[in-house]
Amino acid sequence: MMKIYNSLTRRKEDFVPICEGAVGMYVCGQTVYDYCHLGHARKAIVFDMIRRWFIASGYTVTFVENITDIDDKIIKRALENSQSINELTAKFINYMHEDFDKLGIMRPDLQPKATEYVPHMLSIIDDLVSKGYAYHAANGDVYYAVRKFADYGKLSGKSLTDLYAGERVEIDQNKRDPFDFVLWKSAKEHEPHWNSQFGKGRPGWHIECSAMAEQLLGKTFDIHGGGHDLQFPHHENEIAQSEAYTGCKLANLWMHNGFLNINDEKMSKSLGNFFVLRDVLKEYHPEVIRLFILKTHYRSPLNFKLAGLDEAKHGLTRLYTAIKACEAFAEPELSQDVDRNATKNMIKSDNYINFNWDNAYAKKFKLALDDDFNTSLAIGVLFEICSAINIKHDIELVKLLVSLANILGLLTVLAADFLQANDCKVSSSEIEQLIIERNQARVDKNFALSDKIRNELLARGIILEDSAGKTTWRKA
Repeated sequence: MMKIYNSLTRRKEDFVPICEGAVGMYVCGQTVYDYCHLGHARKAIVFDMIRRWFIASGYTVTFVENITDIDDKIIKRALENSQSINELTAKFINYMHEDFDKLGIMRPDLQPKATEYVPHMLSIIDDLVSKGYAYHAANGDVYYAVRKFADYGKLSGKSLTDLYAGERVEIDQNKRDPFDFVLWKSAKEHEPHWNSQFGKGRPGWHIECSAMAEQLLGKTFDIHGGGHDLQFPHHENEIAQSEAYTGCKLANLWMHNGFLNINDEKMSKSLGNFFVLRDVLKEYHPEVIRLFILKTHYRSPLNFKLAGLDEAKHGLTRLYTAIKACEAFAEPELSQDVDRNATKNMIKSDNYINFNWDNAYAKKFKLALDDDFNTSLAIGVLFEICSAINIKHDIELVKLLVSLANILGLLTVLAADFLQANDCKVSSSEIEQLIIERNQARVDKNFALSDKIRNELLARGIILEDSAGKTTWRKA
């Protein structure tokens, strides 16, 4: 049984889908006015991994991720660039797809844009007003009255009393309560707008997800996800407006990935520690970024340092080097079979229907991911298999390694291509010096250092062979 931590109940729960064998997931997507940054990459990789594991576990997944293509930031940036809203958003949607495709992130099954669902948003708002959950203010805006929803705060654990005591809230004379939030914004001069029963305007941010999720997945669906920063107020507000509208629970399970910090500080343009994803992709292979992100459990904070990416590159090189070294021992047709085993960023349930999950390594991998997607432990299994390959040169272990790694979006390219692209070279003089150091370590019975030197060379494409008291080396 798969267990998943539910942000709503604050505990791990057995996953029981609404429809047997099927999963409906809604994940909050991008506001498209700028390039994607590393925080966006973490959220996208995390939920891509979750989706892949559901597929490998035999589920049919409907994965919905919205695009916010109208809001204050988009309008401001379009004016600054002397562009239309459509020109700006189309450009950054394209850039987002380019970046995420490189990272091996599967495209959503459905990727609705907010502007396509304005009529349904207006229907929801009209219903909320008629039920007394919302009101049309004197300035033309429509607000949700949070005090009308008795369960407000149940996701974040925040009560309105606590919020008044601990939050600095901007006073707005048009609101009946400082924590009321906007559902419909009255249009200002020269702003894009839609005609409505409330006058010319445009939707607030929170209402778009309620409209799109309900239309595409139904009144109640299995999983709602997003970054931890969205838990309050965005997801809290979604629950309030959706459940007041439908009278049903919005999602059975809520999932949130942890924050991304940069060198122990919150990522911020003002601090100068803001990393644009496509800049990082120029310096590091996409799978290096995936491995770096997935080595940390999705709910934990992730501290980004360039040294962490270098460590991930080193680890990925070890995996690819083990594959390449084993191919040298295998028959040519087996080597080609391994090459064809790479799934090129896609994952199909057919590949895993008859998969031998009783294999000791596969079982350990499965137990890790079934326990709230513990990728840290699952990746540890990959390196256990890698170590076994280096000892046994077993092509069946290579196939197992690639099959399991593909579920995480790793080892999807040929080993030779990765190693060549990442310039994993070492000079002859450096190798000879390391052999001398290793031999001395063996004399000193410092076997931990001896193994460390051997493994580091292996990760750089050099195989050491001990025979008749002498150590020789060759390229993998």
